[in-house]
Amino acid sequence: MKTGVFPITVWVIAVCAGLSSTALAQSAQPYSGMQSRQIKALSDQQVADLRAGRGMGLALAAELNGYPGPSHLVELSVQLGLTSEQLSNLKSMFDAMKAETIPIGENLVSQEEELDRLFAEKVISEQQLKAATQNIGETQARLRNAHLRYHLRTRALLQPSQIRRYAELRGYGAEPQAPAHHKHNQE
Repeated sequence: MKTGVFPITVWVIAVCAGLSSTALAQSAQPYSGMQSRQIKALSDQQVADLRAGRGMGLALAAELNGYPGPSHLVELSVQLGLTSEQLSNLKSMFDAMKAETIPIGENLVSQEEELDRLFAEKVISEQQLKAATQNIGETQARLRNAHLRYHLRTRALLQPSQIRRYAELRGYGAEPQAPAHHKHNQE
């Protein structure tokens, strides 16, 4: 029995079309499932992190450029050879950071909740939208500033060798590398 090329070609085209439509459907529905979130703009994990004062990557500019944060330094205190005085200072900084960032995070959650409510009840105006997003932006900036500030302060407590060892332990290499775009052209 002779098989033609045509049925095989049709089969390949059908399979490819099926795969393409599945991929297209997935890319057209990137937020599927998020509609059931209590606060649409925040996952449950983000809400928990904000309420616990966790960094959520807000201090990466510091962390990845040689400015460790108090939390990770306390965790790695033995491997870093921190003195009892350094450890005591870092624990105090960590407690102060939590005391500052938890209320800011709670405020941000409340602000996002209010924005979500205004949209859900279909009562939001442009004026309310502008005010809500400005307030959220200011709160986000205060939260990020707080986390970055504690990274800045911790560096002053450490020896250069401890900073290098921290970078190694965290998998960043011995010395943070400045990206090429940080170089300024002199013309």
